Amino acid sequence: MHSSAFGISTELAPGWETLKVSEFRENRLVGWKEYLDLPELGIFRLKAKVDTGARTSTLHVDRLEVLDVFPDGSEWVEISLHPDRRRPDHQVTTRVRVLRRMRITDSGGHPEVRPVIETEMVLGPVRKRILLTLADRSGMLFRMILGRKALEGDFRVDVASKYRLRRWHRRPSSGGRSPSGRRQPPRPPTGER
Repeated sequence: MHSSAFGISTELAPGWETLKVSEFRENRLVGWKEYLDLPELGIFRLKAKVDTGARTSTLHVDRLEVLDVFPDGSEWVEISLHPDRRRPDHQVTTRVRVLRRMRITDSGGHPEVRPVIETEMVLGPVRKRILLTLADRSGMLFRMILGRKALEGDFRVDVASKYRLRRWHRRPSSGGRSPSGRRQPPRPPTGER
């Protein structure tokens, strides 16, 4: 395990602690698009575009509803999204804490203010906490952009390959379908009102 400058730690995903060093190094090479999991959000096998030109990572959301605002300025929100464009019937709804709002310049050069959350990402054998901005990416091919801060210190990118880590993110055995996609929402943090 190691920590970043932001105090975000990285560790091997459960079950992969016995990887040989050479195998682990090989499995830290990612392609220009990969499958990943965001288990705290109930999202598994999400197709993401690896974009080293983007500093921050971005996740598509269809709906964001503010449920509560804390004294420190953070917010408790409910988000809904369709993680797979090919399965419009599969919707994930969950509750998360927005840490702050960040000014971002999109790929077209347009500035906008986006909510920022912190969540756990599993990419291949690596499990780490990352920061994500939330935005409407409904017109885009990928529901998530994985920026260089999420890759920093853990991965190298092979721009000529894709899905190098797919063996860690197999399709669900239930005929390619997962359960309803609706998670039981977590309770807001206690003692912070």
